[in-house]
Amino acid sequence: MTRTFVAALLTLTMTAASAQEAATTYTFDGSFDDATFGVESAIVGRGLVVDWVSHTGEMLNRTGADLGADQVIFDQADIFQFCSATISRQMMEADPLNIAHCPYAVFVFEREGEVVVGYRNQPEGVMQAVQSLLDEIAREAVGE
Repeated sequence: MTRTFVAALLTLTMTAASAQEAATTYTFDGSFDDATFGVESAIVGRGLVVDWVSHTGEMLNRTGADLGADQVIFDQADIFQFCSATISRQMMEADPLNIAHCPYAVFVFEREGEVVVGYRNQPEGVMQAVQSLLDEIAREAVGE
């Protein structure tokens, strides 16, 4: 039983570490609405178009009871999806399978009074152009 517990604990620790490495986040000093406005403005200000806003927080809150869940994960959470023709062309010319990383996304969530802006980290190589774009947008949105 001890080995099983240790293995489970290691798995949970590795999963939590992987989740932290999977995304870059910045705390926003302001409201959720101000943060979402900042993200959208940072995207549009670069001449890009927001293709879709996923209202993930609303969906989770709406469906929780139907799934027997009583935990509120986010007070609010949105994911802004968009693309850049220039960067997308560069990354897909390098490897057509980089299509798997499109569209790009920046998320905003509020949880227990803290507002966070972030994005999924991108693989090394040509995808670092996307990483830089996402980081510029997130930093601008939080006022850095």
